[in-house]
Amino acid sequence: METSHIKEWLNPREVSQEFGISVSTLAKWRMDNKYLSFSKVGKYIKYKRADIVAFFNANVVRAVNEVA
Repeated sequence: METSHIKEWLNPREVSQEFGISVSTLAKWRMDNKYLSFSKVGKYIKYKRADIVAFFNANVVRAVNEVA
């Protein structure tokens, strides 16, 4: 039986592949200290999956239906 393992922590390349945010955008956000929290251990940068999902959920733009 194969079980899927969803990683809790992702590196910038994995974030880019899975969520469509470019690696260079992530680097700029880190330099500007904006949008996504991250952890750095030595030279390794990691993003918590829950923080990325929360970021997307917090930035949902709802369509406004026009009333005739």
